[in-house]
Amino acid sequence: MRLEETPLLPIDTPQSIKVALSKVLRNISIKVNQLAGGNIAGIDNASPAAPASGTWRAGDFVHKSNPVEAGGGGSKYVITGWLRITSGSGNVLNTDWVEARVLTGN
Repeated sequence: MRLEETPLLPIDTPQSIKVALSKVLRNISIKVNQLAGGNIAGIDNASPAAPASGTWRAGDFVHKSNPVEAGGGGSKYVITGWLRITSGSGNVLNTDWVEARVLTGN
C-alpha cells in the first residue's frame, strides 16, 4: 500500500498549519513509500563501509549503499550490509560488526 503524498486537510484548518503539516505529511509519505518499495533511498543508515564511529546496540543493521559482487569463481557473494553483534561504541569489523553476505551462485 502506498501513502498519498498530497494529503487532504480539513477545510477549516488555518493556512499556516496546512502548509506546515502538508510538508511534514508529504515527507513522511515519501519515506514510507520508499521503504515499502525496497528503495535504498528510504534507508537513512546506508553506508559504503562498515561504521567507524557511533554508539550502537547488538542487532543494529547498516545497509551497504553500493553493493557489488565479490569473491572468486563458484564462491561469489554480495555484501548487503553489516550486523552489529555487540553493544557500545567500539566499531571494529569482525569484533563489533560482521558482514552480511549473500551468495550469488556464480
